[in-house]
Amino acid sequence: MPKFLAIYTGTASASEKAQAEGRVDEAAGMKAWGDWMMKNDKYILDAGGPLGRTLKVSPAGITETTNTAAAYIIVDAPTLEDAAEMFRDHAHFTHFPGEAVEVMPILDMPGM
Repeated sequence: MPKFLAIYTGTASASEKAQAEGRVDEAAGMKAWGDWMMKNDKYILDAGGPLGRTLKVSPAGITETTNTAAAYIIVDAPTLEDAAEMFRDHAHFTHFPGEAVEVMPILDMPGM
């Protein structure tokens, strides 16, 4: 079955604002996240995890940068659409101020 990388996106400012306004029940959110993981266990290849500080490497050197990538997970599914559908009611949206989940196929490396 094809593999898919899902990137959970969000911003620190949205998370901080939701926390300050008391809109985040972290315990309930983590329970919902765990329930989602159990429900989709047979599709999860790598449970992934939160992402931290980012460095950008380019021909010009290594520099600090920011992005909206907050966490990742690798799943398998018959199609890209099936993989995306898995995340429709994820705790990233229902309990946390997540912006989106970007789902993309992991392709084979040409010639490898």
